[in-house]
Amino acid sequence: MSGKKYIVVLGDGMADEPIEALGKKTPLAYAKTPAMDGLAGQSEIGMVLTIPEGMKPGSDTANLAVLGYDPKIYYSGRSPLEALSIGVPMKDTDVAFRCNIVTLSEDDVPFEKRTIIDHSSGEIETEECAALLEAVKAELENEYYQFYVGTSYRHCMIWNEGKVIELSQPHDVLGQIIGPYLPENENFRCMMERSYDILVNHPINIERKKKGLRPANCCWFWGAGTKPALSSFEEKTGHRGLMVSAVDLLKGIAVGAGMGVAHVEGANGGLHTNYEGKVLAAYEALQKDYDFVYIHVEAPDEMGHQGSVEKKVQAIEYLDKRVIGPLKKMLDEDGMSYRLLVMPDHPTPIRVRTHTAEPVPYLLYDSSRPAAGASNYNEEAAAASGNFVPLGHKIIDKLFEK
Repeated sequence: MSGKKYIVVLGDGMADEPIEALGKKTPLAYAKTPAMDGLAGQSEIGMVLTIPEGMKPGSDTANLAVLGYDPKIYYSGRSPLEALSIGVPMKDTDVAFRCNIVTLSEDDVPFEKRTIIDHSSGEIETEECAALLEAVKAELENEYYQFYVGTSYRHCMIWNEGKVIELSQPHDVLGQIIGPYLPENENFRCMMERSYDILVNHPINIERKKKGLRPANCCWFWGAGTKPALSSFEEKTGHRGLMVSAVDLLKGIAVGAGMGVAHVEGANGGLHTNYEGKVLAAYEALQKDYDFVYIHVEAPDEMGHQGSVEKKVQAIEYLDKRVIGPLKKMLDEDGMSYRLLVMPDHPTPIRVRTHTAEPVPYLLYDSSRPAAGASNYNEEAAAASGNFVPLGHKIIDKLFEK
């Protein structure tokens, strides 16, 4: 496919607040990012509000917006999008839930007195976590509740003939006693407590603890929603798109929108994902049948949830050095004419270890029309530009401008 190419590189949760330990800089401003800063000098930078007023900040609503789907119209819940990705056959009467397998404290106290230590169980590998979910399925699955394996700690549960119920996000209550955040629904509460009993002494978790790894010892349900109905991305924009992501949520959005989905071996949504494989998948797609690719990198968000300043900076530097720099070099050497949009979906500030709804910085580069930009790409420089996109689902229109 010839003609202009269009790329989004999205650093999930990359935006943040100034941090004392970084000299009152944000992780994005502190990190060594020569590729992004080099682009900034030739690009339009500014701020964009990806979370509509009144909606919860999350990768679901924000990435829908970045792809041009108004979340107020298209959002039907997070887990149904993930269910699409893993091939769950949802009926109109089904309700999907995210099923995280999390780490709870293992003190000798009642279940509701336990503390949630880690929403990702130490970024557990899919193979191990799938075996743990199988143990849960063997005891808890029935005609009403079915479990499906996802990626790493992120799995799916379907409630047949169910209803959407509001449940706490585990990454919002890290380090807290779980009692006030447990479901009011008795069946869900019982399933969570029973899953702990099933998993706490599972051989996999015994081995993980021996190795100094966090056990994946409890199911946590959240993110309820009904079967989504997204319009075709290609029909809406006139561009044939490919999603490059390790995360089922992003893959599910792509499936729902009729986009292609790249399968990159070793892409796991963690800090040590296969960055190079993602770049190669995107480049090869642009050489062939696609004129739009969306490269999603989860690591900055995960490090924000972990509250690790050092690792969040490292994730941003990896994004710059191992994705943006090499991708630009490959595109330039190939002589492609392209427009590149770099941005986070939402902030995940270290201070709160969860998502917030503040505007995020964007960088828009056109290889055929380099513009006079700023010397750096970060939150402060983007805000100082005066450029502001108040409706996040309009940012893709700027990317596709002629």
